[in-house]
Amino acid sequence: MHVLVLGAGVVGVAASWYLREAGCAVTVVEAREGPGLETSFANGGHLSAASGPWAAPDVPIKLIRWIGREDAPLLLRLRWDWALFRWGARFLANCTPARYAANTDAIGALCRLSAAETVALRDRLGIADETNRAGVLTIYATEKEFAGAEAKRARLAAAGIAADLVDRAGITRIEPALAEAAHRYAGGLFAADTETSDCHLFTAALAERAARCGVAFRYGVRVAAVTVEAGRASGVALETGETIAADAVVLAAGSWSPLLARGLGMRIPVYPGKGYSVTVPIAGRNGAPRIAVVDEHAKLYVARFADRLRVAGTLELAGWDKTPSPARQAATLAKMRALFPDGGDYTQAVHWTGLRPMTPDGRPLLGQTGLPGLWLDTGHGPLGWTMACGSGRLLAEMMTGRAPAIDPGPYALSRF
Repeated sequence: MHVLVLGAGVVGVAASWYLREAGCAVTVVEAREGPGLETSFANGGHLSAASGPWAAPDVPIKLIRWIGREDAPLLLRLRWDWALFRWGARFLANCTPARYAANTDAIGALCRLSAAETVALRDRLGIADETNRAGVLTIYATEKEFAGAEAKRARLAAAGIAADLVDRAGITRIEPALAEAAHRYAGGLFAADTETSDCHLFTAALAERAARCGVAFRYGVRVAAVTVEAGRASGVALETGETIAADAVVLAAGSWSPLLARGLGMRIPVYPGKGYSVTVPIAGRNGAPRIAVVDEHAKLYVARFADRLRVAGTLELAGWDKTPSPARQAATLAKMRALFPDGGDYTQAVHWTGLRPMTPDGRPLLGQTGLPGLWLDTGHGPLGWTMACGSGRLLAEMMTGRAPAIDPGPYALSRF
């Protein structure tokens, strides 16, 4: 079976690897000049084995409070956008306690599978991606948020990861670089057996290994449309006029997947959520953290990659426009400096934005569509790095008729 994978971010590259291992002939088509140059390029780097969805019971009230605030963790730019209205209605419907619990369980199952797959694949292939296994400390700004840390500790325990609740003094004890900021937080949750690594380095290395194993990569070419013959997906037509035939097509193009599906008269509930990151050289500074840090209140993720320090996060709903907000860039950098005043050379800060493919319930879309031969591997939101390898394995198992590692039902398009 010849499979066309559309997109060479970490999700598409991981899918190509597992499909090739399963015996498929695979071609990856990517608009950029190399792998991992869109949303996979400068994300937070956290392998999050116990994450929940953005659609949470407390978000609707917060969203109203955050409207118009450029530094808000979630910023909705009001505009006439039917795609956003439809997506937003579904998002709000998933903010009930029952749906939040169900979505968290489904996300957790895939995250646990995927984190284990990522670590095993990295070790097996000898991929160097600046992994930091010193642990992750989540810090909570209010007593109410800190009280909710017990639920996250339980999710981590389900993933086989021990985590300890710590008070304000414990924050500084675990990460001395937070000494100046610790007084602003109520407490923290430290998971020693967790890691961060550079998603772009991993993606590029995995693409190179996949190419060695026979996966064909077509970079710098844009797909005009998915072609259909005899009622099934038959390949793609490129903007150059060339066509590529295939037995199956996988939409793994992140936030651009719904645009390709739209050409087939199909709506998939994925909407872009713009994320921001700032990367600075540590440059010998003594105030750089040793471990990774999550600011739960600000929804910011800090990771140390060898001699670089990065903060990433927040969510901006503004369509497919990648233009960064200077105010949000400045706010992200300011929060990084507030956490770690001497964390790096902030005069050399490199800003980045990426469009994360968000589903209303936070679960990705994996599996067949209503069009035979067309498959989905998209909608991973801010968890693409965490979920990529597990999604690729699950997709390959479904496409080749093998028993799936976990129940794929919670990720099917049919739930919408």
